[in-house]
Amino acid sequence: MLRPWKAGALVLASVLLVATGLTLYIAGQGSFASKLWADAKSRNIPRELFDLALGAFQPDSDVLDLAKNQPEVIISVEDYIKLRVTPERIETGQRMIEEWKTTVTGIEKKYGIPADTLVAIWGIESNFGKSMGDKNVLGSLATLSEAGYRTDYFRDELLAALEIVRDGHIDQSEMVGSWAGAMGQTQFMPSSYVAYAVDYDGDGRKDIWKSVPDSLASTANYLKQSGWRRDVDWGYEVKLPAGFDFGKAWKRNSIPLRDWAKMGVARIDGKPFSQPDEPARFYLPSGGVGPAFLVTKNFDVIKRYNNSDSYALAVTHLADRIDGGNDFVRAWPADALPLSRAEREELATLIAAQGFKPGKSNGHLSQTMRLAIIKFQKKEGLLADGHPSHALLQRLRSASSIASGQKT
Repeated sequence: MLRPWKAGALVLASVLLVATGLTLYIAGQGSFASKLWADAKSRNIPRELFDLALGAFQPDSDVLDLAKNQPEVIISVEDYIKLRVTPERIETGQRMIEEWKTTVTGIEKKYGIPADTLVAIWGIESNFGKSMGDKNVLGSLATLSEAGYRTDYFRDELLAALEIVRDGHIDQSEMVGSWAGAMGQTQFMPSSYVAYAVDYDGDGRKDIWKSVPDSLASTANYLKQSGWRRDVDWGYEVKLPAGFDFGKAWKRNSIPLRDWAKMGVARIDGKPFSQPDEPARFYLPSGGVGPAFLVTKNFDVIKRYNNSDSYALAVTHLADRIDGGNDFVRAWPADALPLSRAEREELATLIAAQGFKPGKSNGHLSQTMRLAIIKFQKKEGLLADGHPSHALLQRLRSASSIASGQKT
């Protein structure tokens, strides 16, 4: 009896290979193929499947263009959220919870992940299954690995994808996703699928492409295994007291909510913190003049899914809105575009030239960097919030130009 990945495909694959005359070896990809096959064999990938999936492989130029020539698109946190938390998506999310009520209730009971959080991820990742990507995952991963783009990472993802096909969860021709290999209704990378996907509907397949129950339960399992804590809020929009010491806030990594309250930080809706002993960190996406947040470990668990504060805030805010919550209270500042990596590095250089110590800079915003910014802001009589804005960068550039003129 043929295995699931064999059924109805081997004849087509043979015709394709003969017709094209292309294998990894014939196409000049022998070194890549032979090394890949050694790894695939060690992971019990059948040779027939390997040839079926990759025998006629040719690099996808579109994937390479997206990987190597992506334009640097920078949008504010406000715009990022507005694009993802829309009235239509809120309404659809509420409708999906009602439509899949038995499923999401069962998943929440088993894994402890709220239905609104699962549906929010589903909505943001694929617009509730409508936009899962149109690239063949095996072809995309092979292209990225063979081309030397984060080779080890995408090579491992390719091998994981072959394991998924081997185990009969999806036919290789139907394994579609993004250019980077993210798959299905909640956009799992293959290694995440292998580690966390579940067969919730009991049909013998972990189908995150066509099965809503499998997709949502797999996401719930991912979050649970990543450390999600049942009955703990993701965080709160907060109000800061007059004269708030931002430097003191940035020096503290994660402290109990009751300690934040002692510093004068309060929920913006006036309610008490429901879990005062729960540790939370300070999050200020657009500086001291915009919305401020205290976020818990559950917020950072969302970041395990996508390592972006903006993404996590969009998911948690959409979840709140689906659950009937309100929009953020404090308005976003008019000019809140984040600095690019190059601009952050420039800012660090200019801060150092002013006699402050930002620490080593690789384009990331460290605690040391924030504290150096605060010292410069205090010197200039600015709001000392430690936020690296465009206005601050321009101020530093002007200070540098003045200093250069004085030297000459």
